[in-house]
Amino acid sequence: MDTNTLTGLKSAFQVAPSDELAKVICFALIESGEESEIALYLQQAQKTLDESESLKLAEALYQAELHETARNVLSEELLSHKILVAKCLNESGEPEQARKLYCSAIEADSSLESHALNRTFNVEVKVAQINNDDKPKLKVVEKMDLASVTDMVRYRQDTSDFSDVVGLEHIKKQISKKIIMPFQRPSLFQKFKKKVGGGVILYGPPGCGKTLLARATAGECKASFFNIEISDVLDMYIGESEQKLHTIFEKARSSTPCVLFFDEIEALAGKREHSRNSSSANVVSQFLTELDGFSQNNEGVLVLASTNVPWAVDAAFLRPGRFDRMFFVPPPDKVARKAILEHHIKGRPAESNIDFSSIASKATGYSGADLYNLVEMAADEAIDESIEAGNEVVISNQHFKNAIKEARSTTTEWLTTARNYARYANEGGRYDEVLSFLKKHGK
Repeated sequence: MDTNTLTGLKSAFQVAPSDELAKVICFALIESGEESEIALYLQQAQKTLDESESLKLAEALYQAELHETARNVLSEELLSHKILVAKCLNESGEPEQARKLYCSAIEADSSLESHALNRTFNVEVKVAQINNDDKPKLKVVEKMDLASVTDMVRYRQDTSDFSDVVGLEHIKKQISKKIIMPFQRPSLFQKFKKKVGGGVILYGPPGCGKTLLARATAGECKASFFNIEISDVLDMYIGESEQKLHTIFEKARSSTPCVLFFDEIEALAGKREHSRNSSSANVVSQFLTELDGFSQNNEGVLVLASTNVPWAVDAAFLRPGRFDRMFFVPPPDKVARKAILEHHIKGRPAESNIDFSSIASKATGYSGADLYNLVEMAADEAIDESIEAGNEVVISNQHFKNAIKEARSTTTEWLTTARNYARYANEGGRYDEVLSFLKKHGK
């Protein structure tokens, strides 16, 4: 429409305003690229606009970046309008409301889905089930925000020191020599071209203090301690696990000195030949790349891991430069068992003359967790007796004697399995420490 005709329409509207004329002027303004004037005629024009006309007009306003005006033309109740309303809301600074509206629209009609908007609103669309009409029913899932998932603050935990670790003197000496000293005197080790950091695996029966030892190591190194749980890495979507792992390592490299601790490392570093799907193998490959990839600099990052099944860890992790140091964390010895029992009895009503040395002697092979359970069982005995007697009874030697008759060591099964691996699959003397422990204790 030429300028003279548009000017004539505007003049006619001034003389005799009408809804139809207002609509004609609105579309004429779009055609001439003068969308900014539409607001003058919009209120009357809307009275005659049908669903498709409103959408067409709003799209033109949206393209002209008149997002609020475009939103006023649309209706959230109309399915055909919802996507554009969502886009307008997002541009107007209301992303959460926009995301909800977009999700409701594509759940109602999958043809409205846009991969670009999926990324904008951080959602994932997948086929959830088949309904009675044999049409796929879509389920919209909010994707995990990678930035928040890999925010290292959420993984940070308090550290301790070796004074909190009872027993394990041999391991503490080894850790002091091979791990802590490089952190405390980095200049000396740099002169000999020795890097500060690396990877260490703590292995042994469950409940023997591997996590406690890792936390104490971080404290002795004066480094931040980040406890990375398996659920923080593994993801149901292809490629997400590898991306999370990479981001965690990247942020750790910018937070040195620090300790990254992975419990149950076999879930992330299991033998690839046993993987049932390629995604598990991809996570292993990504982990290996992060440990010593060509472009990675892990100086000042100590990667600690623990596992109950070291024989399930992929052999590629155990070569020099990756997890090249392995420490066996055995069940506590008699001195340590006595100290653990004394620690767990503190704050409980108990006799002062309990013979913990005798109890520790009878608890050979018990883990720290088993000893805590033994104290709990003795406390239960005292509670039962208190209820029957009608007055409070403190924990005594007899209660421990009764409890130890029922208690069992949970390390026996693990030691039996480990013995077989130590005897018949001890490549390079990897399990020599296990053999020494079994020989010393007659297992």
